[in-house]
Amino acid sequence: MPYKYIGRTTDFKGKTLWEIVGNLKNFGIGRIITRGMYERYPEPSYFKILKVETLPNPETVSFDNVRKVRVWVEKTFRGKVFPSPIIMESATYKADYRLIPKDEEEKFCKTVVKDETKIFPKYFEFPPVMKELILRDMKAEGSDATDELKLEIVYNRISRKTKYRITEDGEKPNVEIVMGLGKPAAPSLYEGVKL
Repeated sequence: MPYKYIGRTTDFKGKTLWEIVGNLKNFGIGRIITRGMYERYPEPSYFKILKVETLPNPETVSFDNVRKVRVWVEKTFRGKVFPSPIIMESATYKADYRLIPKDEEEKFCKTVVKDETKIFPKYFEFPPVMKELILRDMKAEGSDATDELKLEIVYNRISRKTKYRITEDGEKPNVEIVMGLGKPAAPSLYEGVKL
């Protein structure tokens, strides 16, 4: 009779952190480990072990209650090094860790991080109808009407999800904001319509 598995499957491949550090000299301080789930990223993601503290073995070992270890690590995620060490404890029981051999550490840890800072423009064109109304008002008042009317953009300054900054004098933005509808989701609805 074949086995029938019930429950959630796992993508983990590797050993638990206790299995790795427990078999290394000096508990692997200074060694590099990584997780299998980090292999999906093109940039290197790894942990450098700084300090290890063992925890007692649980009295009743089960799938939910396995041996854990407390480890202070220097974390590098997708090529960016975290400024301060972090403590790993709750996820150390997962069988998803892999030790990087010493001769491959330098090659594995080589980081090439490109600058992903977006530079947004400081000014934007007025919407066409609003621009036309402003030009009419300026002509009615008798002032010089120019076509170089620009609207200053106000950005959300507290966003942590994206790295961006606003252009300074004489600098070109690397993100362009254009007026229009963009690419429609269903182009067939706009056949014969000039966008």
